[in-house]
Amino acid sequence: MKEYNVAVAGATGVVGREMINVLEESGFPVKKLLPLASERSLGKEVNFKGNKIKVELLGEDSFKDIDIALFSAGASISKKIAPFAVQSGGVVIDNSSAFRMDKEVPLVVPEVNPQDAFKHNGIIANPNCSTIQMVVVLKPIHDMFGIKRVIVSTYQSVSGWGKEAVDQLWSELDEIVKNRQPLLKERVEKVLPHQIAFNLFPHIDIFTDDGYTKEELKMANETNKIMHADLGVSATCVRVPVLISHSEAINIELNKSATPEQIKEVLSNASGVKVMDDVAENIYPMPLYAAGYNPSYVGRIRKDSTIDNGIWLWVVSDNLKKGAALNAVQIAELLIKEKQ
Repeated sequence: MKEYNVAVAGATGVVGREMINVLEESGFPVKKLLPLASERSLGKEVNFKGNKIKVELLGEDSFKDIDIALFSAGASISKKIAPFAVQSGGVVIDNSSAFRMDKEVPLVVPEVNPQDAFKHNGIIANPNCSTIQMVVVLKPIHDMFGIKRVIVSTYQSVSGWGKEAVDQLWSELDEIVKNRQPLLKERVEKVLPHQIAFNLFPHIDIFTDDGYTKEELKMANETNKIMHADLGVSATCVRVPVLISHSEAINIELNKSATPEQIKEVLSNASGVKVMDDVAENIYPMPLYAAGYNPSYVGRIRKDSTIDNGIWLWVVSDNLKKGAALNAVQIAELLIKEKQ
């Protein structure tokens, strides 16, 4: 089997480290791994296949002989540096928002639109984490019954923001346990807009003039681009005090009638989806138990009797795995499979 030189830009962040883990777990044929990050990460090491590899400085000239570059270094860095990786002959799979809605850049979820991966001009975009876990569930339903409208409320973990938000949650919990007061009087080194321990808030990314956040608009716009559809998608995105895994309550208006049993059957046969739905035994997806695993877990499948052809779903997935690192590596696997 041919092996490939793979760079990971943003290798010391929570997603970058997960990308390296997934490369190893999946058995991706890596000839050389090149971890890249900013100056503040120089001197750090990453573990890969039992070896410690030193992190190198991410820059315009970092990509000599690199075949695939996985980027998770933020949109501004991707816009600046990714074109140089392409010029060096590599293919960039970018996890930021930099290129997602660019008409010349495919936005890919391999279970949904794998064919789009081969239409790239050097850059392929990885969708937003909350979008990925939703579309792998929507696509098989849409193929079978047609979808008219989607209303989704997300409950997103702090790791979706990054390591600093995870640290903020732990720090706040330490203070609360010490003082036995759920409302903190003072907050230091905050990165989230409010206390997150014992709290939640409907604020992810910045607010736009129409009252939606950019995160909520991403879910609508990215879903339609990925699915090559014109669905009505409206979202409310909420940050919750969970370390890993995003949860979503999804209300779907179908074009034709379907029973919950029919929806379960369709999803049970869908790639990347696992049905967990036995309320009599208290079985349904939960973020604590989805963390570390690959699928989008689906439960609480039921009719919405207030609208024609309405269905409710509860979907949970590890935002660092399928919501980011795993999806990126799966795109890379599509590319190398084409060449074999």
